[in-house]
Amino acid sequence: MPRADGREKAALMVLCAAVFLDSMDLSLMGVALPAIGRDLSLPESVLQWLMSGYAVAYGGFLLLGGRIADLFGRRRVFLLSLAVFAVASLAGGLLSAGWPLVVTRVIKGLAAALTAPAALSLITTTFAEGPRRNRALGVYSLAGATGYTAGLIASGLLTEISWRLVFFLPVPVAAVVLLVSPLVLPSGSSRERGGFDGAGAVTVTGGVLLLVFALTERAWPAGVVAVLLLAAFVLIERRRPAPLVPLEVFRSGTVGPANLAALAWACATIGWQFVAVLYLQRVLGHTPLTTGLGIVPMGLAIVVSANLAGRLIARWGLGRVASAGMLVQGAGILLFLRAGADGDYLTVLLPALVVHGIGNGLSFPSLNIAAVAGLPDERQGLASGLVTSSVQIGAGIGVAVLAAVMTLGDTPLAGYRIAFLTAGGFSVLGALIAAYGLRRRRPAPLPTA
Repeated sequence: MPRADGREKAALMVLCAAVFLDSMDLSLMGVALPAIGRDLSLPESVLQWLMSGYAVAYGGFLLLGGRIADLFGRRRVFLLSLAVFAVASLAGGLLSAGWPLVVTRVIKGLAAALTAPAALSLITTTFAEGPRRNRALGVYSLAGATGYTAGLIASGLLTEISWRLVFFLPVPVAAVVLLVSPLVLPSGSSRERGGFDGAGAVTVTGGVLLLVFALTERAWPAGVVAVLLLAAFVLIERRRPAPLVPLEVFRSGTVGPANLAALAWACATIGWQFVAVLYLQRVLGHTPLTTGLGIVPMGLAIVVSANLAGRLIARWGLGRVASAGMLVQGAGILLFLRAGADGDYLTVLLPALVVHGIGNGLSFPSLNIAAVAGLPDERQGLASGLVTSSVQIGAGIGVAVLAAVMTLGDTPLAGYRIAFLTAGGFSVLGALIAAYGLRRRRPAPLPTA
């Protein structure tokens, strides 16, 4: 079977570097927040928005970002949004006031919401469906899955020197990608023609923004308004001749089940990582540096299993690999139930982290492939935005739900155990969705040499 040529490989590298930055920025702030608060004397409310401002903008504008990529050119949108991302990162490292810092995080989230679907749709339109696309999407998924873990590790290391380095870190990487991209990315001269669904854009973006905000802040009135806006969006899309999100796309191939499974996947793994980091620092007393280093084996397990995912998908099919991966991921989460107030790293935590990483690396590529499989090129930006939005919304739901159930225990340790059980339940739910909804899909076989 033919392999990708040098230009395609270079294009894949720069696109994966961009999505790695987007994913990494989700977690870079976590370990650095206490240091930022001390240096700038910021209240907890401002510190929280350094985290949630990025997530709210990212999750809220993803669907719109995918449609913009389809309408105005994928390479153009990719380059412009990545440049905005880099400038906002640089500004954040130079500022010394709370709310201006929050504004830079919101701008970065908006830029990431445009970059991510443009990058994924560039991959799916550069690589034909089959072995090449599956291999490329496996690498892309690996970059996204490891970006979050890398952010946790880098945040711990850089904060030991200066929290400003957390803001500066994405700048040189983004600069290199911006320099190389015009040389290797397809021009993207062909764009989908048609009108722009302004009413649909306003209702779905406002609905998702309010939904993520409601979950982050537990603002239930905002949640009610979000549901009303999303219901209005569905009604609008049914009547529009050129809708922002043609509802029939959810009946195309495996798009619908893949997005539901991706939402459950993010609830489980992102929610679990949020709880696990708190457990390592608050219960076991690890420093930010040792917390970041302790997560390294999980990142290595993700790398190894993601590299094997393509061949396993070709042999066993998307449904089996995705569901098995989510069950293994859930097993790793539930292994944390063995840890008590003095959980030993080598015998208790390390096996749980490695098992979770293996399942994570198998399931995430499978879901990304299923979410865009069988769709024409003009729908790839939309499908990319849908699955990325599902992951971000799932992350918000997972963190909010697990943070809430942690308060149900009689003791702090009991609360962590309830949260681990809940995260494991999300993984099982995702496995069931994948096993049923993706069971008929088997991509073309990958090369064996």
